[in-house]
Amino acid sequence: MVKIRLKKTGAKNWISFRIVACDVRKQRDGKMLEELGYYDPRRSDEKMNVERVEYWVSQGALMSETVADIYKRAKAGTPKVYGQADAYTKKKNFKSDAQ
Repeated sequence: MVKIRLKKTGAKNWISFRIVACDVRKQRDGKMLEELGYYDPRRSDEKMNVERVEYWVSQGALMSETVADIYKRAKAGTPKVYGQADAYTKKKNFKSDAQ
């Protein structure tokens, strides 16, 4: 099974990611089938080859939550707003005010 996910690159405390298609049995930073783009959260810089992502999805590949969010923005042509957290990040990592 193929999954489209992020591959960690960059230096310590200055992380960036590559968007890759890889086998689910491989390690996160292991061998990949194809590089589809990149994502730098510190500069809110991202680029994705939408046509190739659609090809892999048509072949049965699954996308991670982060990659799906980047895909939606790339397809719509709207860049990520600097300093604004993604919707899934707010759900997962932050405590609610109702405690």
